[in-house]
Amino acid sequence: MKLKVKDLDISTGGPLIAILNWKDSSELDLHYLDRIKIIKGKKIETVTIDIAQSKKMVSSGRIGLFEEVLQSLNLKDGDIIKIIPARKPTSIDYIKKKLDGFKLDKKEIEQIVWDIVNNKLSDIELTYFVAACYANELDLEETTILTNAMAKYGNTLKLKRYPIMDKHSVGGVAGNRTTMIIVPIIAAAGLTIPKTSSRSITSPAGTADTVEVLTNVNISINKMKRIVEKTNGCLVWGGGLDLAPADDKIIKVEKPLAIDAKSQLLASVMAKKASVSATHLLVDIPSGKGSKISSKEKARKLKGDFISLGKELRIKVRVIITDGKEPIGNGIGPALEARDVLWILGNDKRGPKDLRMKALKMAGLMLEMGGKAGKGNGFKLALDILKSGKAYKKIVEIIKAQGGREVDPDGIELAPVTYDYSAYKDGVIKEISNRAISKTARVAGAPQDKGAGIYLRKHVGDKVKKGEALFTIYAPNKDKLDYVKDVIKAVDGVVIR
Repeated sequence: MKLKVKDLDISTGGPLIAILNWKDSSELDLHYLDRIKIIKGKKIETVTIDIAQSKKMVSSGRIGLFEEVLQSLNLKDGDIIKIIPARKPTSIDYIKKKLDGFKLDKKEIEQIVWDIVNNKLSDIELTYFVAACYANELDLEETTILTNAMAKYGNTLKLKRYPIMDKHSVGGVAGNRTTMIIVPIIAAAGLTIPKTSSRSITSPAGTADTVEVLTNVNISINKMKRIVEKTNGCLVWGGGLDLAPADDKIIKVEKPLAIDAKSQLLASVMAKKASVSATHLLVDIPSGKGSKISSKEKARKLKGDFISLGKELRIKVRVIITDGKEPIGNGIGPALEARDVLWILGNDKRGPKDLRMKALKMAGLMLEMGGKAGKGNGFKLALDILKSGKAYKKIVEIIKAQGGREVDPDGIELAPVTYDYSAYKDGVIKEISNRAISKTARVAGAPQDKGAGIYLRKHVGDKVKKGEALFTIYAPNKDKLDYVKDVIKAVDGVVIR
């Protein structure tokens, strides 16, 4: 069947979609989510169809195309194309196999990942794959194959250096901006650490959001390589590098139901590390009430899984289980977190002690892993690098290499409207909910408004008096602040006893 192209001027953000009028789809016996091949000259693309029930969207004789299809075939409005029915990707059979509880082999897993990367699966089909791995967890062999496939079908950073250091936090704790402190310490010690980080999905700030307050994070992989070769490190957004792109697509469909299959979590982390050629990895698993990993038992199991997968991938992995029961640091939100980091790196007394100590401990372990310090001596070396100003000098070097300039932490712009949330009685703080603090900071505007968020003035264990400020909220305007006040009453994030 020949049809005239209609440019819908809509992007899916990935999947290849076309819309047919119901009369044309009936003639070819095509149904919702069936596939067709679109042929234009020598170019052919397989796409998923949706069906328009009225001619207002797409009339008979026309085919509505989303931007991804137009770009793939270099089509424009009014072009004439040919369509024929196409079979569904073979990976759908493999997804059904996993749903039935059977083990997948290398060929099957690699085909699924290839189809994900090349937008051959609809979001619904991809969701079924995520659900299959959630209900029937991948074993170590399957997880290793999935990790390697995710790294294979994407860009890879290749460096002629050894060792190549990396770190990762499983997340779930508000603040916890250790990466921005660790990277300059490790780089200043002469080790290589090409750090890629994510933007926020459900938190008030991802590391990339916070770094972006200080410098550009959207760097090409070639420029990233030049920066690392010059400075030993970088702090860039992984989403702009096409590293393990299947991971980003999987995360997208996991989000609505908060599905987090363990095997996919492991593959997600390790594929990104393999993509930057990491040889040594430190993994931080925060554990405690309100964090992603709620119990020490689950944390210990996940620790063993990371170490086992690391052995299969020939990456030396060390895992630490840390206290995740409350936010780490004082600033929650991109600008407030960036200010905390610069205060710590600049040896300013206003730098939060808990964040400083955790970052130093982690940096110390990495210095030992990388052979720069003997066992038990890493912390002292990390502290010496921090106190000497070498870490601050290195962060400035990295910021400038990525297109930024040296920033005075006191000059970082914060949201203009503030409100102090005060203690409702005398006592001792017994709990500060990560989820409640994160929710409040996001409602205040973070991370979209980089200056919005929360600044904690008290932590768990601190004595407080009624009316004393527990934290300060920063919001862009009064209307937003009024809404935040209503949210605080609902989430009730601080417990005083």
